[in-house]
Order: sequence, then C-alpha cells, then structure tokens
Amino acid sequence: MTAQAYITNVAAFLPGDPVTNDELEPRLGLVNGKPSRARGPVLRSNGIVSRHYAINPDTGASTHSGAQLAAEAIRGLAGSGLALEQIDLLSCGTSLPDQMMPNHASMVHGELGIPPCEIIATAGVCLSGVTAMKYAMLGVKAGEFRHAVAAASERASAVMRGKFFSNDADVSPADFERRPTLAFEKDFLRFMLSDGAGAVLIEPAPAATGLSLRLDWIFERSYANEIDACMFAGAEKRADGTLFSWMDHDPHEWLTHSVFSVKQDAKQLNEHIIHYTVERGLVDLQRTTGITPGDVTWFLPHYSSTFFRDKVAAGMARVGFVVPMDKWFTNLTTKGNTGSASIYIMLDELFRSGRLNVGDTILCYVPESGRFSTGFLRMTVCDAGTP
Repeated sequence: MTAQAYITNVAAFLPGDPVTNDELEPRLGLVNGKPSRARGPVLRSNGIVSRHYAINPDTGASTHSGAQLAAEAIRGLAGSGLALEQIDLLSCGTSLPDQMMPNHASMVHGELGIPPCEIIATAGVCLSGVTAMKYAMLGVKAGEFRHAVAAASERASAVMRGKFFSNDADVSPADFERRPTLAFEKDFLRFMLSDGAGAVLIEPAPAATGLSLRLDWIFERSYANEIDACMFAGAEKRADGTLFSWMDHDPHEWLTHSVFSVKQDAKQLNEHIIHYTVERGLVDLQRTTGITPGDVTWFLPHYSSTFFRDKVAAGMARVGFVVPMDKWFTNLTTKGNTGSASIYIMLDELFRSGRLNVGDTILCYVPESGRFSTGFLRMTVCDAGTP
C-alpha cells in the first residue's frame, strides 16, 4: 500500500483586531504626512475591506516578529492528540524573513522552544508556504516523520510603513480608475499586503476523530527560464531585465535607491501572470496528474486582488478547465493578502466552516509573480473510517 500523508489539523493566527480601510493609513502612517490620492481607487480595485497588522495601534510599535507569528499559528495545532514536543519536522516558509541569517525555521524553532527536531526554511514569495508543505508531505510519505508541521507567515506591515516611502504616489485617481494595474507601481502593495500566519500538522494516518485532509499531490512549476523577474526586493531591475543585487550597490544607495523595498513590475505582471500561472500551469498540471474540472469540489485560489478574479476564471476557461464560481472559496476581502500564509489561512477557515464532507476534493491554486511560478495542491476530505 502506498504511504499517505494527511493534514490532521489546521491553525491560523492573525495579529490584533481587524483593520478597516478607514484605519489603514493611520495604522501604517502617512507618506510625507499626506493621505494617498490613490487609496480609494486601489481599495475599490482590490476589494479588501479589512486586514490585520502586527502593529500596536496606540504606540505604533510592532507586536510580533514574523517568526513569532508563525509560532503562534503552530501553537494553535496543540491538542487533538498532539503535544508540541512531538513535532519531528518544522518546515517554514515566508517571503520576508526577519533577518538574512539564521533562517526563518531556525527562528521559529527558537520561539517555540520545543525539543531538537529537523528544520527547513523555504525561500520565495507566495509559493514558499506551498514548498514548505510539500517538503513536509514528502517526508511523511517517505516514513521520515510522523508529526510534521508546515507553516508560513508574513509581516508585510514592517516594510509598508509610510516612513519607508517617498512621495512618488503622485498619480491622479482618474488614472488609477482607467488603469487599475497602475496602482501596482505606486501604492498597491501598501494597500494590499497584510500580516498573518498559518500552520498544518501532517501525519501518516487520519485523525482519530473529526475530518482530515489527505494530501494527494502538490504540483509546482517555475517558468523563470522564459521570463525576467517581476516582484523583487534587495535589488534594482536594469533595463535589460536583470537584477542588480544589493551586495553590488554602494551602501548609501541602499537608501537613496530604495533597494530593500518590495517592488513589482506592473506591466509585466498584467501581461504574463494569467498566461504562466493559470493557463500554462493548468495545461502542465493536467498533463502530469490527469485532473479534470469534474474532480473539483472546492477551488481555493490565492489571488492578490479581486481585480484578478475574473481574469483567473477567463484563463481557466481558455484551457478548458472551468470550475463554477459556487465552488470557489476565498477570504481575501476580510483577511487581505498575506502572501505565503494566504493558502493556510484560507484552508483553516474552510476546514472549520462545517461545509466539508467526506469525499470532497479541494484544489488550491497559488501563483507567484517573483519570476512566474505556480503551484496547485489537491486534497481529499476523509476521516478515520474512510482514509
């Protein structure tokens, strides 16, 4: 019998109370003391009405590090037959670790204070959380681990504060209304990215009680051999599309050139994200796994903005993979875009919703615009009696 891996528990951690759109700029801080002229159009385009920040509303100080956010989510897995001391693998992903070294998983391990175990940190953007889960899944299937934890966390607010931005958001609201993708070049990320963490416990058998999710497969593809970087930090993008690393800059340029700020090539994103991560990705996925739209009970798409919702659906239709909208599940509008943690936070909400039934299949879609990669995960809802 082929070894299996099951998600037996899911947890999420969102710091502080929800932050509404009216509270957003006061919480992050104004740029040069002025409200953003693009705020309204950007928020109408992305559809987000609330999100969470690891920021004390009274003092403006950070309440958690990225590692602490992940540790809080992992603590949420305790109980239901698991003591944290039993964890034998800690696999952690993030887009922006708190420091360059030591790695993110090492810092999460230190925050948890659990006994020695194997750790691995996965680098990337939104797919880093998926890669962390795949490592844990494969380790359990190989018989290496019995209580593997995969987690992802983001603390985007740390680099989205007003003090880090120059007053270059000098674009009229009318321009944003005509071309919503223009927002990506300016205030998009400040009004999009937010904080949070999620974690899953992966074991070789379903939970003794309640539902579990059998991890059927996790599929990832990179198309970096065909296209330049689109989303990046710690570098500048040259005219020829190559990245000029922070290590090769003069130190004074780190500030004057905003080298460490997160940047996104809006034109490239709009032109290529659907083609590579949806259309090419689904064609390669179907060729590899044989999945069909009829195999999908629930579709969990990670997209950065409701602006892309219909574009994702259209891309799926162009390659003959139509999943009706009543099968889609997302919490972007209330949780915001938490990057690599988004799919965990979505999964946690669905898992606890009471809407899942044994035999349901879940297909997750996680694109990454860093240099155009895509990931798909399939899970089957089961219990101890029907593994």
